[in-house]
Amino acid sequence: MSFEVLNPTWGTETGAFAYAERLPTLEGAVIGIVSNGKHGTRPFFAALAEALQRDHGVAEVELAQKPNYSAPADAATMDKAQRWNALVSGIGD
Repeated sequence: MSFEVLNPTWGTETGAFAYAERLPTLEGAVIGIVSNGKHGTRPFFAALAEALQRDHGVAEVELAQKPNYSAPADAATMDKAQRWNALVSGIGD
């Protein structure tokens, strides 16, 4: 028996990657939430945005949605991300 292993990554190889430094606090932060666009993410991310502001002092939450659930975020979303202190990304159905 044989099988083929598929590579689930998108596009071409990327350069070196380094994690961003941790925020010392969420107080006053601007948080981006990027949805894959599937229906189930809407209520969850709306509740998360509310809780981040209410319980953790987040100054602003900006919700964004990818135009296609299986593709990377588009250029407009990546441009918005320049002002975010942190990002939450997730999937749903």
